[in-house]
Amino acid sequence: MYITSKVDFSLSVDGMIGEIEVYGITEKMKSYALEKLSTADELCLDYPVSVLPPSKFFMPPRESLITFSLISDTEVHHSLKAKPSVIIGIHPFDLHAVKLSDSVFLGKHIDVNYRARRSATAIIGIDCLNPWPFSFASSMGTTTPPDIFDLWLTDLGNDYLIEVGSSKGDDLIKKYFDARKASDACIQQREKLREDALEKYQLHLDMPFQEIPRILEASWESPMWKELGQKCFSCGSCTMVCPTCVCFNVRDKIDLKLTEGERRRYWDSCMFQDFAIVASGENFRPTGTDRLRHRLYRKGKYMLDRWGELGCVGCGRCINACLVDIASPVAAYNRLAGEVGQ
Repeated sequence: MYITSKVDFSLSVDGMIGEIEVYGITEKMKSYALEKLSTADELCLDYPVSVLPPSKFFMPPRESLITFSLISDTEVHHSLKAKPSVIIGIHPFDLHAVKLSDSVFLGKHIDVNYRARRSATAIIGIDCLNPWPFSFASSMGTTTPPDIFDLWLTDLGNDYLIEVGSSKGDDLIKKYFDARKASDACIQQREKLREDALEKYQLHLDMPFQEIPRILEASWESPMWKELGQKCFSCGSCTMVCPTCVCFNVRDKIDLKLTEGERRRYWDSCMFQDFAIVASGENFRPTGTDRLRHRLYRKGKYMLDRWGELGCVGCGRCINACLVDIASPVAAYNRLAGEVGQ
């Protein structure tokens, strides 16, 4: 463990900006976004939640996968060249989402673009000591980071406590930071701050999060699905801001001369009306009820079954984004728990 003053930390960030690409949480019109930094003064680490989760950095809204030439013999060129980067300001629940994304894209079937960005990027996270009203991370076990960070910060007031999580993080400390060994008192202060932060969460599950899959198994025919589904606009707002949504579509675009083209990837959403349409024209989830139920089963059961991690980290973005106030996982799971218990 190390400790550095906030003044020295800003100098360290400026040092990194001069040599590599640095992305951090910035304030924009009373909201927060992950943006490329030109100076450490743009960085905001005392924030509740970013509009889009940092996991989207590794899977951007749209990107070129390959370019190809159709003249004589077809030539294909991989288009991504990831640059060494640092992301500063990821919260613990968002890092849990990155861990799940790693399981999806770096598991049995490796996504080369995702792998390139992840391997080229160092992660400097920070404890969320002042959660916003929509978060229920304390109920999901995601208020402390999984062991995939490079450096981890805790705001101690005038200083940052820094935990090193990898050899990459150790290299960053040695190269850029004016830091000294942290005392036991500083480490104890971190634990106290983390405990105090748990009391600030306003939303909570009525049961342990480990019970969610069992509750869903007994709730397929719940009347709640139809009630909520009839209100759903199928706009996809909940999934667009979700840190664990990983669905995408792929399209080829050919130029007018039919000589070259590009294969592009776009975010997609299981909440869109045409998401589950297959080649025959059959739609396996034609109604808002079907889609909304699928989303909450995917978050609370399907992703756990396939990748070993629950698909909800309790960030609360979907609750805030929903236009008709029906997207809350914590409200849905609590209601289903009540029904199952009856």
